[in-house]
Amino acid sequence: MTSFVRGIALLGFDDFARSQALDPHSLLAEIGLPVDDLDGPISGERFAALLELCAARTDNPLFGLQFGLHQGTHAVGDLFYLINSSCGLGEALEALIRYYHVHSSGAELRLERHGNEVRLRFDVTDADAASVRQTVELAMAVALRLIQTLIGRDWKPNELLMRHSPVEKAGVYRSLLGIAPRFDNPVNALVFDATLLATRLSASDDRFQRLIRRHFDELAKLNLQELPHYVQKLLRNRLPGGNVTVEQVAELMMLSPRTLQRYLQAEGTGFQQLLDSTRQSMAIRYLRDSSISLTQLSGLLGYNSLGAFSRAFSRWTGTSPQKWKQQQRRLTQTTDGAADE
Repeated sequence: MTSFVRGIALLGFDDFARSQALDPHSLLAEIGLPVDDLDGPISGERFAALLELCAARTDNPLFGLQFGLHQGTHAVGDLFYLINSSCGLGEALEALIRYYHVHSSGAELRLERHGNEVRLRFDVTDADAASVRQTVELAMAVALRLIQTLIGRDWKPNELLMRHSPVEKAGVYRSLLGIAPRFDNPVNALVFDATLLATRLSASDDRFQRLIRRHFDELAKLNLQELPHYVQKLLRNRLPGGNVTVEQVAELMMLSPRTLQRYLQAEGTGFQQLLDSTRQSMAIRYLRDSSISLTQLSGLLGYNSLGAFSRAFSRWTGTSPQKWKQQQRRLTQTTDGAADE
């Protein structure tokens, strides 16, 4: 399924691209993105490709990160009004997570508690995007600016975790973000004290919040066309805990398994097909973006053994996960070598 991002994600792109000596309109045309449609949906795969192209053309590996800092809260569009009118930071982040799929269908946010700390996680779920490092760094920069704006001070997290490897020295990241990320991590996340969630927001407005929440509830209403995406989101969240069955997902949605299957069939798919495609997307995303072991990955995908995962991966791609990763590494080295010539 093709993912989308709201066109608002391009807000400020023209000015920032020009500051990097780029022609924004020619780049958008080259990738196949609209020049002036900030309201409609655009291809998530093409948006990721645009960031990668800009990074290559400027020889600036931190293009996405700097663009995210440039955009700040404008990157989430109208969602910021809902978030900013919340009573506290915890409520604001929950609202952002709840309605984020209205902004982007190819990525998701999650808030996880680990003892006295909280992780605000960002995961790209679109397996069609060949490279997402620029997208991830943009999203983490936007999240950092968002929290700083909400609480009204120059805040920095306890840790900033990223799956990919660094492309600049730690000091360069620190000068931009106020903190050096920890790379080659299993997750992308901002880590901070749980007590921060109780921080009151100065712009809270209950009446306005109710009005704009109603607006986003209308946008976010689940219809049959969106049902496969929603099932995949449930699968991604629950696969690390073990294999997920149609009965478990149906119970979460307060449907019978038979009804869920019937709804999915009406959209030209089925539960097993979605489970398979979700696992395939997650596997490719992890193998491209992180140094996680195959044993760990098989567990994250809900397989009870590495062998079961390897057989499934061979069925999807025609090769083993180890050989696939080696092929991708050689392809990247060839591409990088050609770019240096």
